[in-house]
Amino acid sequence: MISGPSGVGKSTLVAATLAAIEGLSFSVSATTREPREGEVNGEAYHFLTRERFQALQEADAFLESATVYGRDYGTLRQPTEEALSQGRSLLLDIDVQGARQIRERMPEAVHIFVAPPSFEILRQRLNGRGTDDAQTIERRMTQAAEQLGGCGEYDFVVVNDVLDTALRTFQGIVLAELSRVRRRPSVIARIATAAG
Repeated sequence: MISGPSGVGKSTLVAATLAAIEGLSFSVSATTREPREGEVNGEAYHFLTRERFQALQEADAFLESATVYGRDYGTLRQPTEEALSQGRSLLLDIDVQGARQIRERMPEAVHIFVAPPSFEILRQRLNGRGTDDAQTIERRMTQAAEQLGGCGEYDFVVVNDVLDTALRTFQGIVLAELSRVRRRPSVIARIATAAG
């Protein structure tokens, strides 16, 4: 799981990591927010009406859900559990609220927090995106303070100051976690069989 405030560079790290590490997939979250220009339903997010989202919540269809920036977000239970049961590894982009819910339900999940080098640089990045008005940016900065306050709950913290360094750090964590013996039963069985 990857968390961090809006504008910190999570999407950049995730996209580069998915391209570099074979067999890794991205968990597509559901949201009630409107798609941004270029976002495709089912790829960036599953874009849902508030009514549909609430119906899914009532049906316990989410592993986690939270309201962030006045919009609902959630991780659908069925595709996540299906992927994990098939031995696939997933990257989930989830806010701190959702991460707490996942931690309770899936304690084996690895939690990575991406932090900006400073609060002011985060503001500059949000302004530089050109996708939000001043009021939205202020709301995101308020939420960022709340998100940053939860970073100590994570297994790893990656400071996205120099992108190349942050990317190497993030990918190193992912590769190390994917190499854990408990995550590689088929590899261990094959090695044991060859040795035996």
